Amino acid sequence: MTVGNLSTPLDIAVMITYFVVVVGFGLYFGRYSSTTKDFFFGGQRFAWWVIAFSAIATTVGSYSFVKYSAAGFSYGISSTQSYLNDWFWVPILLLVWLPIIYYQRIKSIPEYFERRFGRPARMAAMVFILLYLVGYVGINLLTLGTALQSILGWPVFFGASVACLTVTLYVFAGGQTSVIMTDLVQGITLLIVGLAVFLIGVAHLGGFARFWALLPEGHRYLFSAFNAPDKFSFIGIYAQDGLANTGAFVLMNQGMVMRFLALRSVHDARRMSVVWLLVLAPLAAITVSGGGWIARALMENGELDVEAKHAFVQAAAFLCRPGIFGFVLAALMAALMSTADTLINAVSAVFVNDIYRPYVRENAPDRHYLRVARITSLSTAAFGLALVPLFSNQSIYSAHGMFTAAVTPPIVMAILLGVLWPRYTPAAAMATLVGGGILVAVSLFPPFDAWLLPPFSFGMGPDSYKFTRALYGLVVSGVLGVVVTFFTRPLPLTAIAGLVSGTQLDAMRKFKGGEVNRRPGRIMYGHVMTDPAIENDDLIGIPAAWLPDMAAETGDLVYVCDRRWWFGGLRSVHGKVGPPSADDTLRLSPGAMARGHFKDGEAVYIEKAF
Repeated sequence: MTVGNLSTPLDIAVMITYFVVVVGFGLYFGRYSSTTKDFFFGGQRFAWWVIAFSAIATTVGSYSFVKYSAAGFSYGISSTQSYLNDWFWVPILLLVWLPIIYYQRIKSIPEYFERRFGRPARMAAMVFILLYLVGYVGINLLTLGTALQSILGWPVFFGASVACLTVTLYVFAGGQTSVIMTDLVQGITLLIVGLAVFLIGVAHLGGFARFWALLPEGHRYLFSAFNAPDKFSFIGIYAQDGLANTGAFVLMNQGMVMRFLALRSVHDARRMSVVWLLVLAPLAAITVSGGGWIARALMENGELDVEAKHAFVQAAAFLCRPGIFGFVLAALMAALMSTADTLINAVSAVFVNDIYRPYVRENAPDRHYLRVARITSLSTAAFGLALVPLFSNQSIYSAHGMFTAAVTPPIVMAILLGVLWPRYTPAAAMATLVGGGILVAVSLFPPFDAWLLPPFSFGMGPDSYKFTRALYGLVVSGVLGVVVTFFTRPLPLTAIAGLVSGTQLDAMRKFKGGEVNRRPGRIMYGHVMTDPAIENDDLIGIPAAWLPDMAAETGDLVYVCDRRWWFGGLRSVHGKVGPPSADDTLRLSPGAMARGHFKDGEAVYIEKAF
């Protein structure tokens, strides 16, 4: 079996059909995006389970199948380390970061920096964010091009171009709403297919015991050696993936922040994060690495001769019948699209909210910003595509590790210190971002790398530098920030209330515009009707008899949602308790009915937020 000749006409037909269905699915849900809030944040209406599967689709990028299957082929089950070292970020995400960004209505990471540290910090953070997002698009497109080269024999750049065009179509049409709904389908698809390839391979080899026996002994260890080999050591993976990359993913990845803000409440955001990081991520570790393990076992059994970078595609082609292999290819395409679409949408959010709106045209109609966001999506895809040749001279794993280790440490450390340490000052944040960025940049060039990186490489040689640079970057950025903090004056706590740990209640008050009502109440069920007499779209008329059971008062925040759970919150609306309704139905203004996509008489439920 040769590279570039793996698929049959039936496989190609299945893959193309999948492309058409997903694009059509995304275009259909584009009708739910009529404002920039819809385009960037999905209207903040979605249920936790929709975003959890959508988030795992984004986590498992197109690079993941190729990158981790190649690592699994070369090093064994230790390739799962990258997906199993996220747990220690969970408390910071759930208890500190999520309440801050949600209740403060943070539209972008640079916006947080301005509120916390001032305008110069916003500009510096914006540079890091855009480098990170656009570079990530390039890595995803490179991986897809590599995969299509294995499947169809296409040149890498041509394959990346075709997929880039496909993704951009539905992102252009529907923004975050289309991204979330297509990624829901793609997240389920890639988990099922990836696990299926692994299980089919185990069955083909005669069971798990036979599969395990075929793996070389070193491939059976859950963790690689602490500092060997240089290209895949435990400490290198931990520094680059566990610290820098995962920290970036949960704290500074604008695409993931937009997913959190698309949820209907902080409570749902916490449920989603737990399921995403502690349940779906471990499944994803098997999904993306299993093909590599099976390919190595097949090679040891004398059934397959394959290079590491083609392990997943060739193992799947060997094990699957024509047509079924097409579904595997579709999962690979799903992994690409579900990460690239998020990144493209995220870049447009940063550009519109942090560059265009404040510096180019303020106070324009919302439809104007929506048009600019769509144009930016097209431009981002083009920039990402232009980066493909830059990354193509090294392995996917190395390209990804080198990129994240070089770009993310300063801004990850600045956010971490900013949210956890009220004493951390604006001057210190600039020192962390600018000074840390310069020190990391210097380490990219010889002979400085040989001077600066060995103390952080634990006895490993130059092959480890692209990974251990992350640890170096985190340390020097953090030290700069701490030292400068103690020599500069901090902001008063009143100026940063709601932006740092310990002040989440202040953020809730600001979000509501009044005192918080945290008394527990019941969810109530009924029907919704249009009431033209309600002129304020934010007010909801609730039957007076319901208010005691809901423990709700006038002005409290509430959430009305279609009772059909499979809509996942797509038909819903937020509001405040207004004047009580005269009967036993919920009363909404015509604007709120349209925004929630409700019809008169539909069955809904309502719950109080606070």
